[in-house]
Amino acid sequence: MYLSLIFLLLLSFVMAMIESASLQMAKNYRRADTNRALECVFAEYQKELLEEYDIFALEGSYETGQYSEQNIVNRLAYYGADHMEHQIERIQMLTDQGCQTFYNQAVQYIKHRYGIQKVEKMLGMSSLWKEQEKQSQEYSKEETDNQNRIEELLEEQEMELPQENNPLEHTSHLKNSPLLELVLTEGQEVSQKRTEQEEMLPDREKQSGYGTFADVEGENGQLGKLLFGEYLLKHFSAFTGQDHEGPLDYELEYIIAGKESDKDNLETVIKKLMILRFVPNYAYIQTDSVKKAEAEATAAALCVLLAVPAITEAAVQAILLAWAYGETIMDMRSLLAGKKVPFIKSEESWQLSWQAFLTLGTEEDTSEGMDYGEGMDYKEYLRVLLFLEKKETAAIRTLGIIEQNLRMRYGQPYFHADYCISRMEIHTECTLRRNISYDYKTYYGYQ
Repeated sequence: MYLSLIFLLLLSFVMAMIESASLQMAKNYRRADTNRALECVFAEYQKELLEEYDIFALEGSYETGQYSEQNIVNRLAYYGADHMEHQIERIQMLTDQGCQTFYNQAVQYIKHRYGIQKVEKMLGMSSLWKEQEKQSQEYSKEETDNQNRIEELLEEQEMELPQENNPLEHTSHLKNSPLLELVLTEGQEVSQKRTEQEEMLPDREKQSGYGTFADVEGENGQLGKLLFGEYLLKHFSAFTGQDHEGPLDYELEYIIAGKESDKDNLETVIKKLMILRFVPNYAYIQTDSVKKAEAEATAAALCVLLAVPAITEAAVQAILLAWAYGETIMDMRSLLAGKKVPFIKSEESWQLSWQAFLTLGTEEDTSEGMDYGEGMDYKEYLRVLLFLEKKETAAIRTLGIIEQNLRMRYGQPYFHADYCISRMEIHTECTLRRNISYDYKTYYGYQ
């Protein structure tokens, strides 16, 4: 009798173990079915987006132009995860949260394809770029204050500067002249392509995902911004590159400026670059004793009849500011012609004499800008502007260009960057047997 009871207990224990193992196997099979189905769904990534721009994403409209989560659920059933109830708990589009997943993919692509050695060397320069951006605001204020001081002093003395041979008048004329005419040399033409602003991704209503993925999100910091800039330089065109079939020829300029036409984008970028270049030009000319002496002699000749030392001192600074501005115009001519300009100026790399400045922008002006082989070219200066741009702004404009290019160049009018899924987590409920239910979550995301 005792042995019979022991046998029954052992048999019950073995049967319970077999039942538990059987249920666990059934759960594993369901999980495996869902995992496999979800991987198959994400294997249907947008091919041209990967081939052209090295970005993985699932196009959520399935070439219909109408986004629906039911499309994804249907594909899960098609790949074997049927007879289950699937509910999407978290989903993230390329455009969500400041285009975070697009940004991270671009950074990871450059990191794994080319390494970080090149941009690591620029980390030290990045602080200088930020400092020069700050200095540009200070110099702009200094220029305005100096001009106001001259006007106030002249008003107090009830005097005027002579109109003839007045470099300050010439500077005013330069600043009021069409910028592109000043910086482009003979034979250079500007693209007339333009887009409809309201149709571009940053300016239209966008589909959004829901739920956060902070548990799988990475941080990139300053190094990430440099790597993202490298991604942009390798995948998008600029003024000094070749024209191509797309809505805009100057794609990098659009990413920086966000205007609707190539011309407006180029002009905006040139203004930004001129501010960037003006800082080192003005900083250098303040240290050049020969140029300062020439400025003082010119100011003395200009103000000789006024006999007011304060006006002469202010005129010296105005002349130095004007000269630095003229040098900046010459720098832009060099860059737009595909030449190189050093980031920090020296006596050897300064190219504009005072006499040449006085003819700048006139019919006598034939200067095209010099080439300094060890400097930076136009696209390398664009790298600086891309770094200084907010990463969310640059990323959404980049996706806007990608969207328009895929529509035009690949005949995909249905493509919407905000329909492109990068991450997803689903909650699944299923019945195993004898009405035993099982629910679980499954995640997949492009890294």
